[in-house]
Amino acid sequence: MAVNRREAAFEGRVSAARMAHDRVHPDHIANGDEQRYATAHYPMSFTKGLNHSSVTGLVDNKGHFEAFRQAIDEGWIEPFTSRVPVPTPPRGKGRRKWEAPTAGVVYDLEGPDAQAVTMPPAPELCSDELTFEMAEVYELAILRDVSFSQFQTGGAQLSNSVARLNALDFAQAGFPGGRGRTSATTTTLDAQTAFRGSSPGCDKGPYLSQLMLIGTRDQAGSVDLEDGLISFGAQQVDQRVLVAAKGDDYMKTWKEWLDVQQGYDVNMCGAGQDFSEKKRCFIKTPRDLATYVHYDALYQAYLNACLILLGMGTPFDPGFANLSGMRDVYDPSSGQPQNAGGFALYGGPHILTLVTEVATRALKAVRFQKFNNHLRLRPEALAARLAKADVIEQYHPSLCGAFSKMCDDLMSNKGCDGKSTLDKIAHGNPRQPKQFNKGNFLLPMAFGEGSPMHPAYGAGHATVAGACVTVLKAYFDTSTVLGKNADRDSCNCGKDGFYRSISEASEYSAPKKGCDKLDRKVVKCPLTLEGELNKLAANISIGRNMAGVHYYSDYYDSLRMGEEIAIAMLEEQAICYPTDPFVLSVPTFDGPVRRIGNR
Repeated sequence: MAVNRREAAFEGRVSAARMAHDRVHPDHIANGDEQRYATAHYPMSFTKGLNHSSVTGLVDNKGHFEAFRQAIDEGWIEPFTSRVPVPTPPRGKGRRKWEAPTAGVVYDLEGPDAQAVTMPPAPELCSDELTFEMAEVYELAILRDVSFSQFQTGGAQLSNSVARLNALDFAQAGFPGGRGRTSATTTTLDAQTAFRGSSPGCDKGPYLSQLMLIGTRDQAGSVDLEDGLISFGAQQVDQRVLVAAKGDDYMKTWKEWLDVQQGYDVNMCGAGQDFSEKKRCFIKTPRDLATYVHYDALYQAYLNACLILLGMGTPFDPGFANLSGMRDVYDPSSGQPQNAGGFALYGGPHILTLVTEVATRALKAVRFQKFNNHLRLRPEALAARLAKADVIEQYHPSLCGAFSKMCDDLMSNKGCDGKSTLDKIAHGNPRQPKQFNKGNFLLPMAFGEGSPMHPAYGAGHATVAGACVTVLKAYFDTSTVLGKNADRDSCNCGKDGFYRSISEASEYSAPKKGCDKLDRKVVKCPLTLEGELNKLAANISIGRNMAGVHYYSDYYDSLRMGEEIAIAMLEEQAICYPTDPFVLSVPTFDGPVRRIGNR
């Protein structure tokens, strides 16, 4: 028997390896901007941490970027440290490190290889899509201190931003990459669709997912959902975040911007976010959400969501009800009550482990895309290209006025207040006429250090979001809705949670005043778990856009790559259980359902 088991276990591992081997390894295709504009000192490539010209803001010596690119392609870590292969600015100030530039060459023992998944080319310079998503990033910076309630009901500030986006004469519902912001029936953004995710449910109800606000009831019965405290064993996780000072933006002067691009650790000089109020509140504004995604543990939101759903007793997918012990939930009249339930297998500990385990695979895959494939510049750098468009194009006429054309588009899209996107940005920034001919169009950043020390595309947060949320959608019954329980569990009667049937649909929001408890209201249209999980992934991903460190396409394509990674891992897990047949049903971010089983 021992020999048979040993051989069977070996065959299981071989089967998983064979499954991984047989997946098609795709071609990795970039948008060509790196090669197209090489003679102009790589203006569309990530160069943060190299030496930059104080006049143009471009990398000072294009050979330095080429040495950086060669070090990435060769895959060894030491050249990034030795200044001979990759020259860096003088070390007179503390320096930030490039983050894991060789992670994409690592092999893994579960799930797809880091190079077996890919992303389409990012929007290129001179494309309408790039102009539109840069406008979105600028507008989110303008809206950073506006209440999220306006993102559902409207308001003067949000309406002006939406009007400016709609004034850009571009196909908002479907750019060439298919990265639509609106439904198939409309091409006009409104308060309920602007700046939201692209998946089912993201445009329903409040902007923030309920899973970023509510808590759970604790063992003592001393707290409830509106307290925003999540039971983590006998301890609690507080959904409130530190509140940064209103208007606390950075990198709005040329010197600040240049120091950050040089890779200097400006936080050592006190440029970090201002938390002097020492106050915590529920997330109410884009600035609050940006703070969350500045300091989160990357998979934190999804671990919290899992704890909430487990604490509520949210039903698991009916496709493995026998294994999870939830057969009686779906068929209470089946006869003898079930006496075996899930724990180590398709129960709480299993999903709590797996929802975090996928994150490391997602990070390795996205690092390959970031460094080895796309090397896309961050929004903070593209904004500087617009601010310095005249001088850059004077030095590099081969650009054919590309940055000036983008400036013209973003100066012509007037809102209801008669102001364009760049009018609003320049008005909020210091003038600095000696530095900028057209205006100071630098992107106000929520973080003193701006973006992390790695390229924009794909987004680490969004890839992890796609992977972790896919696991949650595979395990839980995504058709459940948020409201009061109407059946099954008399102990929970009248309590809110995600249930298969409800007597009263509910939704929670951050209070307009105070920070103690969430506001609850009864709604006609209930929020589904699928929609709230899709919204959670979008909130975390687009929260990075709100900070100024990512574009919309970084969210859109990274999310789907993360989904592919998680599905591949679940397929390999499925072949490891040899007896009871089961199926995991995963509603994808684009709508269709993927079914994963062991038969």
